[in-house]
Amino acid sequence: MADLYIKSLHIIFIVTWFAGLFYIVRLFIYQREALDKPEPDRTILGDQLKLMTNRLWYIITWPSAIITLVLGSIMIYQYPAMLELPFMHIKLSFVVLLYIYHFLCHKLYKQLQNDIGKYTSNQLRIWNEIATLILISVVFIIVLKNEFNWIKGTLGFVLVAVSLMIGIKIYKRLRSKT
Repeated sequence: MADLYIKSLHIIFIVTWFAGLFYIVRLFIYQREALDKPEPDRTILGDQLKLMTNRLWYIITWPSAIITLVLGSIMIYQYPAMLELPFMHIKLSFVVLLYIYHFLCHKLYKQLQNDIGKYTSNQLRIWNEIATLILISVVFIIVLKNEFNWIKGTLGFVLVAVSLMIGIKIYKRLRSKT
């Protein structure tokens, strides 16, 4: 019974972690765009966005990432046979990629907190979709488990990635018209 509570909490903190990752990069985009504004807008927007990103990053996103890792580790400790399942190796590979993404977002966070905008807002929009691709991949891997077909999975992954890139291009065109 306790393992169902752990599993439920694990899912809840995965959701809050992803929510934080999705929103933080959106805030990075706004921060980057604020750097291009004239004064006093640049400072006013920049200060407010720094405060918002700081709160999101340290109150929601980082704690969720840590709690997710702890709860996931507890589940693996309780059921080590899960590591013998082929789909679990693939899922855990995506989880490692997600933590790498998280750490790279932390690097971006620190740069933008110091008013260093190395990437364009369009590049950050593309960056924002990486978490989406990881989420879609993990959900399909977990739901389909051993029914996963590599050809269909790879094709689906590529189609979703292409769709996201097309969506970003359309959004950029629409935005440039206004």
